[in-house]
This record gives sequence, structure tokens and C-alpha cells, in this order.
Amino acid sequence: QVQMVESGGGLVQAGGSLRLSCAASGRTFSMYAMGWFRQAPGKEREFVAGISRRGSSTYYADSVKGRFTISRDNARNTMYLQMNSLKPEDTAVYYCAADSRSIVATTTIAAYDYWGQGTQVTVSS
Repeated sequence: QVQMVESGGGLVQAGGSLRLSCAASGRTFSMYAMGWFRQAPGKEREFVAGISRRGSSTYYADSVKGRFTISRDNARNTMYLQMNSLKPEDTAVYYCAADSRSIVATTTIAAYDYWGQGTQVTVSS
């Protein structure tokens, strides 16, 4: 089992940047493909970005491609999401998630075994 805690959320103006972190504890972090998801009020949770176990493969939702960068540091048991050129539509609670079965990240919510508690990102116009 792995426990995860997100941090780095906050309020930022449109065009600004934030860096989210997901600190993991428990079983070996490198055994998990990892993903970032987000959920805006009244909307379903959606995939944002994913990264393979070793960090060699990444995948992004079209809505964030070119603006967000996912990375991980297995030595520090931490995953990151660098968010640039933020837009008001990026406002949501952001969650990190761990998938114990996949080597590369998947966009499917049901594939992820463990979830963090979420961190709020608010982008003002």
C-alpha cells in the first residue's frame, strides 16, 4: 500500500504558474505508474497527466499539452506537476494517483489503486 499527500495548490492569476507535488510513503514508489487527475465543481474527475514507473514515458490530456509537465523523482518518492500558462478552466481539485499494475500510465480512473486527498488550484481571470 502507498499513501500520498499533494501540496502546492493555491490561487494564481491567469497566465501564472504553480508546481504541485505528490509525496508518497509506504511501498516502493518506483513500483507504481502515477497520474494526476482533476475535478472541477459539478464535473467528473478527469485525467491530466501520467508517468511510467521509471519516468521514461509521459502522457498528457490534450487540454494541458504544452503547458503542463509531469515528472517524478523515485529517490525522493515524489511526483510533480509543473503547470504554466494557467487558465481559469484549470481551476479544480488536483489529485495524484498510483497504479500498481501498469508499467506505463493509463488515463483510466479505475486502473488507479491509491489516491491522495487532493489540493485546490484556483486560477482567476
